Amino acid sequence: MRDISGLIATWRPTLGDAARNAWGLSFGDGVEQPQRTPSTLISSGPHRDLYRFGDAAGAPVLLVPPLAVTAHCYDLRPGQSLAAHLSSGGHTPYVVDYGTMRYADRDLGFEAWVDDILPEAIRTVSELHDGAAVSVIGWSLGGTMTLLTASAHPELPIASITTIGTPIDYTKIPAISPLRLIGKFTGERPLTTVTDLVGGLPAPIVQASYRVTAPQRELLKPWFIAKNLHNTETLARMESIDNFMAEMPGYPGKAFQQICEQLILGNGLLNDSVTLAGRNIKLANLNAPVLSISGASDVIAPIASAVAITSVLTGSPSVRFETAPGSHLGLVAGPTAKNSTWAYIDSFLEETTRQVVSAN
Repeated sequence: MRDISGLIATWRPTLGDAARNAWGLSFGDGVEQPQRTPSTLISSGPHRDLYRFGDAAGAPVLLVPPLAVTAHCYDLRPGQSLAAHLSSGGHTPYVVDYGTMRYADRDLGFEAWVDDILPEAIRTVSELHDGAAVSVIGWSLGGTMTLLTASAHPELPIASITTIGTPIDYTKIPAISPLRLIGKFTGERPLTTVTDLVGGLPAPIVQASYRVTAPQRELLKPWFIAKNLHNTETLARMESIDNFMAEMPGYPGKAFQQICEQLILGNGLLNDSVTLAGRNIKLANLNAPVLSISGASDVIAPIASAVAITSVLTGSPSVRFETAPGSHLGLVAGPTAKNSTWAYIDSFLEETTRQVVSAN
């Protein structure tokens, strides 16, 4: 009887957690209330709200989100926050928030970010730190826009660039092979005709498309929940990702057309043929050290696609390429990110900051 009593006492907390989690997922507000790292609005404007995490005591780092993704990608919750990690490591992280995309934004293309939004953010952050050069980190298309910005404006005060899950060679992405095959014969029009009519790629389609990239996760979710019903931390991580995907905004029409025409079909990053506002942007003009991190199970930016960055940035003083476990989002906020992606970023920022100090 004593053994049975001990067993029951051992199970009781687990059963209690399972019951609370089951209620939260089924009838309540989830297993955990959303928690964000405290931040301060530094400046605001159309699709360019700039937030700072913590005070301005550390070296500045600018986090650049992709299009069609909220700025929360860098701050999902405690333990899944690159912003909080950087702040605790002595840096001062900032993030640009693009807000929502509406029909009125249909004419926004990459040039709006490359020539205006991102250069303004970089200069503002630099000025807040007495002219210090800024380390810029971009996930997915955020990395693409960062590379294009630095290439188009080599005079910007950029200390270093980190890209996370950023594809370069689009011929190496199996998931879009059917689109490239069709596009050989039809061009980008079948991909963009509907989006032209509605002014962009609507949020529900973006959200559904992202879920399609992880079909196993979606199909096995009921089993995953049942297996981990007692594990609040695991379910909270799952819930944070679900909430993140549910908040995804849409793409502006022009930007989506440029993605289809110049990146997917034209493979412009690899071929140095990205044309914005009437001029060709050469990645060879980028003059900052670069770290690129690719995920072992990333279907959106497979390693074979991302590693091409080592051959196109011929003007960079150094290009470091690393691989890490994880999916596309897992690279930034997955359970292994702290000991892989974040650790690579830590060592890279330490190295490049030391180089900047030595140069001065």
